[in-house]
Amino acid sequence: MSRVAVLTGEVRAVAVSKSIATTTLLEPTDLTADPGEGVVLRGPNGSGKTTLLRIIGGLLEPTTGTASVGGRPADERDPAVRAAVAALIGTPTTYRDLTLVDHLVLVDSTWGHDPGTSDQRGLQLLESLGIGDLDDRFPHELSSGQEQLFRLALTLTRPSRVLLLDEPEQRLDTTKRQVVAGLLRARVDEGATLVMACHDPELTAALATRVVDLAPAR
Repeated sequence: MSRVAVLTGEVRAVAVSKSIATTTLLEPTDLTADPGEGVVLRGPNGSGKTTLLRIIGGLLEPTTGTASVGGRPADERDPAVRAAVAALIGTPTTYRDLTLVDHLVLVDSTWGHDPGTSDQRGLQLLESLGIGDLDDRFPHELSSGQEQLFRLALTLTRPSRVLLLDEPEQRLDTTKRQVVAGLLRARVDEGATLVMACHDPELTAALATRVVDLAPAR
């Protein structure tokens, strides 16, 4: 098996835009984010925040411009990019017959961690998000807020140098938002690159090194 290159966490987007037929989803936009930085995307609905995150993560090809992660073109098919980026954009795939901790064990061991201690890491992560007592629940048994925290757990359990998050504060009360802010702050302080679409002023204040305001698409 060929060795996967280890990328640094520099994120670059230069004049990226996205149009489908005559509909513009994202106006030309520049973005720079380096390890240890938190960049928050703001803008009204329809300004292209999710589209920009998808382009940076290599999930969507821009109509114009270029995007890169660690100096390589942003392309989820590139194993090095896929290994560097953990993204919560949309609803992650879950399995009805796996418990919450089963899901985390699956992700943890798939990405090269010791399977013998995956349980422990999964339980610790759930506990840090305040849902440790739900470890043996199934995803379909969760409330909307608990489901959002579980989605964050699925993202954070992956080793990554870049975190891309689309409104992680959705469906969370003030207390849970503070918990999430603390966990993400720790990741950034450890050198991760965070790019996040966010509407919450307190979460933005806690995490933003820089704010990028996107203009409504015309």
